[in-house]
Amino acid sequence: MKPILMLAIAAGLTGTAALAAMALNDEDRAGPVPAPLAQAAPAAPGRQAQLATDMDVALDTRPTTVAPIPGRAGPYLAARQAAAKNDFVAASRYFRDAFGHDDSDAFLQDGALVSMVSAGEMADAVALAQRLVDKGDPTELAGLVTRIELAKKGDWAGVLAMLDKTPSRPGGPGPLLDGMTRAWAQMGAGKASEAFATLEKLSQQRGAQGMAQFQLALTKASVGDYEAAAKGLERPEASGHLLGILARAQVLSQLERNDEAIALLDEVDALETEPQLKKLRDRLAAGERVPFDVVATPADGLAQVLITFGGALMGGEDTDPLALLYARLGQYLSPDMPEARLLVAQLLQSAGQFDLAEREFDALRTLGEMRPAAELARIDTLARADREADAEAAARKLTDAYPQLASAWVALGDLLRQQDKFADAVPAYDKALDILQKEDDPQASWFALYARGIALERTRQFDRADADFQAALKLQPEQAPILNYLGYSWVDRNVRLDEGLDLIKKAVALRPDDGYILDSLAWAYYRLGRYAEAVEPMEKAVSAMSDDSLVNDHMGDIYWMVGRKREAEIQWKRAQSLYKPEDTDTDLNRIRAKLEVGLDAVLAAEKANGGKLPPGFGQPAETAATEPAGDAPAPGAPATEPVPPKP
Repeated sequence: MKPILMLAIAAGLTGTAALAAMALNDEDRAGPVPAPLAQAAPAAPGRQAQLATDMDVALDTRPTTVAPIPGRAGPYLAARQAAAKNDFVAASRYFRDAFGHDDSDAFLQDGALVSMVSAGEMADAVALAQRLVDKGDPTELAGLVTRIELAKKGDWAGVLAMLDKTPSRPGGPGPLLDGMTRAWAQMGAGKASEAFATLEKLSQQRGAQGMAQFQLALTKASVGDYEAAAKGLERPEASGHLLGILARAQVLSQLERNDEAIALLDEVDALETEPQLKKLRDRLAAGERVPFDVVATPADGLAQVLITFGGALMGGEDTDPLALLYARLGQYLSPDMPEARLLVAQLLQSAGQFDLAEREFDALRTLGEMRPAAELARIDTLARADREADAEAAARKLTDAYPQLASAWVALGDLLRQQDKFADAVPAYDKALDILQKEDDPQASWFALYARGIALERTRQFDRADADFQAALKLQPEQAPILNYLGYSWVDRNVRLDEGLDLIKKAVALRPDDGYILDSLAWAYYRLGRYAEAVEPMEKAVSAMSDDSLVNDHMGDIYWMVGRKREAEIQWKRAQSLYKPEDTDTDLNRIRAKLEVGLDAVLAAEKANGGKLPPGFGQPAETAATEPAGDAPAPGAPATEPVPPKP
């Protein structure tokens, strides 16, 4: 998940420049503690043995709690296991214990500090960092934490003195961060001209131009030089992100150029998902001269630097551990800055620490700083992590806070539909479509129409479902999932058979290797009694989706109808073995009955019972059927649905 502020763009860190300016070397990346913030480790062979041990621990999936071991070894091993699992609170506790047995070990010092800062235990982290500084041989992380504490207290002379006495070692982001810190410390000490010179020099450094230019513009604006700030923010690398856009619009307003600021905001995609920009546009349109408040104090400026570094280091599954450290330090320095809290929340969520992340998201909601775009990404992450209840709760809170945000209602409908709560999903899609269909662009509504059509079809509201599918198809005639779903629905209900088959054939032409759509084509032929034609597409579907219980069940039915009864039994047995409780479209009792009495007898029993298998019919003697058989399999749907367009 990428940071919503797109701070990597702000930093101007792209391609090889990003690697040159920010990346750590291979040795630095080894071990659970970020090396740019740690003292150099002892020379080999001990270092190599340590790296091998760290690798073993990183792959360990055992519980965090370990058996007691005398001395520091037990808590040390437990701390490393907790760190490998991103359990920052537990890691902090165990590292403290280990550190208590040996407070001279640099690895334990940084391990404790990293865990404390990551967990947000800043008071303890500051105390430990100061202790290490007072001893005269601090790690780089201890020095950084201490400088941030001095900045928080407004002791800018102390920050400058520390930078002169204990600068970061070459390599990694340390020296660049030192330079940015120096500039804001100079601003805090009343040395604005020196700060400008520092940032001008940094802007010549390869890979740091965008970040330095953005910070230079902020310093200029903070002293009222809006002309210079506006000129600096004209460069895309300096303002091509949410915060840069906000700063630039405010600066333009101070220069009485509201029309330009409005035009800038109108270029933002999905402006309604960024409420702070939408409110700003409304104020500008009303003729208000909006104050510049992106940076109110030098401490805010330094916090912006830290979250910029954190955002630049944030990635998908490979987020650098430094990202959370920088974000936490920025949050500590400026606790009222929503961007810092949001970045911390996103990083905690990406690390799998959902409970810690929820505290930050709750705080943002309390402050009235819920960001819809970030919330939508969060909801998606929760759903992918199989935390459907949490995702649904978050979606409902988002719709409560932003009832006119169509994408929030679509997200809620999708979550409900994915949990088979089809009847509940329909009203959510109704809300979304009420909003979307008032927009100038009719294409904005096609996905919600398609999704509502699925929910309606599953609740047997076929007339409404057909209308939605056809409306979506009119907007998106080449969308294979819509063609597939509507065509199969008609064939399965024995209506508009030829049209349905044609739709499915078109879907296959668009996605010839899609197992779900091939299954639909084969099953359509089956429903039409064209059993021989069904064999080839069904075999292709099974080949593409060999572990799908429903597809294997269908294959068995088709084999039976073409006289390949032994092969049919093999497929039904395979379907039975593959069945999982979440396979709601697969009728397990029907499969058992087919294995006991054959498909002909099952079809006859269903015909005599109004189309449904009689409860208990054909069940093995050793199996007590505890549930009545369900309806015939529902229409096949694609494995993944198309991504909806931006509303």
